[in-house]
Amino acid sequence: MAILAFDVGGSSVKYAVVKKHGAVEDKGSFKTPASLEDFYKELKRVKDELMAVHKIRGAAFSMPGAVDDERGIIGGASAIPYIHDFTIKKALTKILELPVTMENNANCAALGETWLGAAKGVRDVVFLVIGSGVGGALVKNGHIHHGAHLHGGEFGFMVVDTEGTILSEAASTEHMVRRCEQMKGLPEGSLDGKKVFALADDGDADAKLAITQMIKELARAIYNIQYSYDPECFVIGGGVSAREDFVPAIDAAVNEILEKVRIARVRPDVRQAKFGNDANLLGAVYHFLQTEKKE
Repeated sequence: MAILAFDVGGSSVKYAVVKKHGAVEDKGSFKTPASLEDFYKELKRVKDELMAVHKIRGAAFSMPGAVDDERGIIGGASAIPYIHDFTIKKALTKILELPVTMENNANCAALGETWLGAAKGVRDVVFLVIGSGVGGALVKNGHIHHGAHLHGGEFGFMVVDTEGTILSEAASTEHMVRRCEQMKGLPEGSLDGKKVFALADDGDADAKLAITQMIKELARAIYNIQYSYDPECFVIGGGVSAREDFVPAIDAAVNEILEKVRIARVRPDVRQAKFGNDANLLGAVYHFLQTEKKE
């Protein structure tokens, strides 16, 4: 028996059949529908097609927003307005005629890496996603720590200076790119993350400085989280994490902090995410399995 996993995003919905031990089969995707009715229709179409060739016993969703699986409601806001503020889990269960679980996207990515990826075998993990902002998740004793307001792991809101700049502004790939454009006097939109790193690889001083500033802010945040939550390891995800030199650069910046703060004896264990886009699908399934076991 397998689980049908859906990773729901603003532009596309990815899906796959995932076996109990994590084997991923029959991956696909469709454009995120413009209406709730069409969303339901596409989900049912995929389910019917895959059930013709697989024994599926449940559906696991990775969703944007403040996902409350117990209440079956997604609060907050996202690029998909129609999924919020009603009992969507109940509706999905009825339409798919399957048991359904749902969890937040970043939380799913963290669970996927904890289940089978970079943090396999680790119980307490901090997951950071570096992209248009800085997202994240907290794993405590192998389970997501949601917090009192479903904001556990929202590290991007951390304030990094006296002006109220938050970590998502100081250490995201998008803001690093904007910073580089400003330093070079280029119009906004002239560069992207790959171009900035390519410039830095070619010795461009502005690109190197923009990247260094981002790395230093991430290292400072990691140091502070280590000495507040004290996780066993950090896992870094997002497109930029695929660079082989990214985590070593963070390690070097953390070492600079530890050289100044001599009293600090614990060195953060920072790891590169393993699964990329598949992490959300795997994590959604792991959440399903955890929920099933709990019940």
